[in-house]
Amino acid sequence: MSMSDTTAPALAEPERRVRPVWTAGVVLVNVGINAAFFGPLQVLLGQQAAAFSEPDKEAILALVTGAGAAVSLVANPLFGAFSDRTTSRRGRRVPWVLFGAVLGAAALIALAGAPTVAAMTLLWCLVQAGCNGAYAAITAAIPDRVPAPQRGTVGGLAAMGQTVGILAGAVIAAAVAGNFAAGYVVSAAALLAGVVLYFVKNDDVPLPAHARPPFNLAGFVRGFWISPARHPDFAWAWLTRLLVNIGNHMVTLYLLFFLNDAVRVRETQGIEPEFGVLILTGLYAVMVIITSVIGGRLSDRLGRRKPLVIISSVVIAAASLILAFAPTWPGALIGASVLGIGFGCYLAVDFALITEVLPTALNRGKDLGVINIANSLPQVLAPLIAFPFVALWGGYVALYVAAAVIGLLGAVFVVKIKGVA
Repeated sequence: MSMSDTTAPALAEPERRVRPVWTAGVVLVNVGINAAFFGPLQVLLGQQAAAFSEPDKEAILALVTGAGAAVSLVANPLFGAFSDRTTSRRGRRVPWVLFGAVLGAAALIALAGAPTVAAMTLLWCLVQAGCNGAYAAITAAIPDRVPAPQRGTVGGLAAMGQTVGILAGAVIAAAVAGNFAAGYVVSAAALLAGVVLYFVKNDDVPLPAHARPPFNLAGFVRGFWISPARHPDFAWAWLTRLLVNIGNHMVTLYLLFFLNDAVRVRETQGIEPEFGVLILTGLYAVMVIITSVIGGRLSDRLGRRKPLVIISSVVIAAASLILAFAPTWPGALIGASVLGIGFGCYLAVDFALITEVLPTALNRGKDLGVINIANSLPQVLAPLIAFPFVALWGGYVALYVAAAVIGLLGAVFVVKIKGVA
C-alpha cells in the first residue's frame, strides 16, 4: 500500500465536527432500516406464515427467521469489508448504503407476492442481506467522519433512530390491519425514503485506488479473525457487548409468558398479556430514546466512556432483579423503565467506546461488522440459555437473576479495556 492510514484523507482520523444535516441523514438511514426490518419481523412474517399454513405457522416462521438470522451474521461483516475496499468517487460508504437499501426494498416488494415458503425464506434472506449491508456502511461512516469527542452524541442519535425505526415498524404493521403484502410495500418505501438525505448530504471521502491493498482471498478471509492477543481492547469490548446483549435478550424473550404466568396481569389488572407487552415495550422504547441522546452527549462532555458503560450495565442488571423479585404489574412497569434507561445510555456510550478501539482505519467497516456479531449472536444464544432456567432451574426468578449476573459480567470486563478512559 503506497499510502499509510494517516496520509490517505479517507483514512485519516476526523477532526472537524459533523454538520447537523449529516447527522440527520445518518439518523434517518437508521430509522428506515429498522422500520423495514422490525415491521416484518414483529408481525408481517408471522401473518404470511399463517396464510401459507395455519397449523404450521410456528415452524414456517422459525425457518424463515432462522435463515435470515444466519445471513445477518455473515452479511454485516462481509458488506462492511466490501465497503472498506470501495474506491467509488462517491466514497466508501454511500454506494453500499444505497445498494443495501435498493436490494432490501426490492426483496420486500417481492416478498409481498412470494408463492411458496421457499421463496419467502429466500426473499427474507435477501432483505436481511440488504438491510445489513446498508447498516454496516452507515455504522462505519460514523468513525470515518465524526471526531472522537462527538461520537457519543452522534452514536446516541443513531441509537435513537434505531428505536424510532422499531416503533415505526410496529406502526406500519398495525396500520395495514392484517394486509401483510401492503405492509411489505410500505416497509420498502420507508427503507428507500430513509436513505435520501444521507445520499444527498453525505460528505463521504473517496478512497484512492492506490491506497487500497491488493486483494488476496486468503488474506481477506483471515481478516475477519481479529486476534485478542494483538488487539485486547477490541476483544474485551466485543465480549462485554455480547454479555450485555445476552442479558437484555433474556429479559425480553419471555415477557409475554412472564406477564401471563407470573404477574397474572389479566386476573390482577384486567389487561390482556399481549397489550401488556405493548405497554412495556413502548415505555422501554421511550426511555431508550431519551437516555441514548442524553447519555451520548454526557459522555462527550465528560470525555469518559468506561464509567458510563459500567453504570448503564449495572442499571440493566438492576432492571432484571426488579422483575425477578417484584413480579407484579407495577414491578413490570418499573423494570421496563429502568431497562430502557440503562440500555439507551449503554447503546450510545458503548458504541462511542468501540469506535475508539478499532484496530485500523482501513478496516472500520469490517471490524464494526465483527462487533455487530455480538448484537446478532445473542438472539440465538439467549433462548438456549434462558429455556433451562425457566423450565428446570427455578422459573422466572432464576431467569432474571441469571440475566442480571450475565449483564454484570459485561460491566466487570469493561475495566479490562485500557486504551479508552
